[in-house]
Amino acid sequence: MSQSLEQLSHQSVLLHESVDALITDVNGFYVDGTFGRGGHSREVLLRLSEDAQLMAVDKDEQAIAEADKQFSDEKRFSIRHGSFSQLNQWLVEIEKLGKVNGILLDLGVSSPQLDEAHRGFSFMQDGPLDMRMNRTKGETAAEWINSASQEDIARVLKEYGEERFSKRIARAIVDHRQEQPFATTHELSKVVTEANPAWEKGKHPATRAFQAIRIHINDELSDLDVILEQALAALAVGGRLVVISFHSLEDRRVKRFIRQQVQGDRLPMGVPVRDEQLNKRLRSLGKVTKAGASELAHNPRARSAVMRVAEKIA
Repeated sequence: MSQSLEQLSHQSVLLHESVDALITDVNGFYVDGTFGRGGHSREVLLRLSEDAQLMAVDKDEQAIAEADKQFSDEKRFSIRHGSFSQLNQWLVEIEKLGKVNGILLDLGVSSPQLDEAHRGFSFMQDGPLDMRMNRTKGETAAEWINSASQEDIARVLKEYGEERFSKRIARAIVDHRQEQPFATTHELSKVVTEANPAWEKGKHPATRAFQAIRIHINDELSDLDVILEQALAALAVGGRLVVISFHSLEDRRVKRFIRQQVQGDRLPMGVPVRDEQLNKRLRSLGKVTKAGASELAHNPRARSAVMRVAEKIA
């Protein structure tokens, strides 16, 4: 397994903690639902026996190319190009539905995606306003920004960026595009920054807007909802679900899902049922895990990471 400079420059968050939590059977079948640049997959394979298997998934065609370079000689490894929301259809094809020993999801955008100006994810670098994780399909951020209604833009900024000034920023975006359509990240960042009347300390004023638009363009939250539900069918009993989130919108969904599956069916008060009849599917393992001081010292992007772990019980 060779390592590229790009792979070495990308530091996987909570690497050892997540893999420790994931692996329960060194001979098992595992899924890395967010390959990125392969940090977690590499560590998983180091821990597994020669009889184990790892299937990775990623929307980003550059991640697929990176996987082909890193793991071309690794017989235990395979990768699929697409969203992890497609996981169960792939598992059915290879007769692994209900036989997965662990699913790892490292959510959000990867460091290489942020660092490459031409991908259009970052407000810190000027580049084409794209933001698609899978650049082979779907509309770009520029196409959406230049055509969406003011109301729809405001809704996205509010729901996915928790932007207090969503209406004001949406109005500024529409006003600008009437004069000149958006084409670059710098143009959008400048308009959002100027329209934001209250900058948060230590946070770029365009942070929330860029997050919101990225989430919308890539269907990130809807895909997350789908994979969480699919995990119940995908996992074997005793299999682990390990999720690393980077903002509250993701983490709240994961926390709520795990809590619901731990509690089981909700029934009216007074209904005479035994605890085992509540269809409980998961148990939560441990408390929330966050990056320690040593990791934060060399990887500041880990500061917002939150990891939750659950195990399938039925």
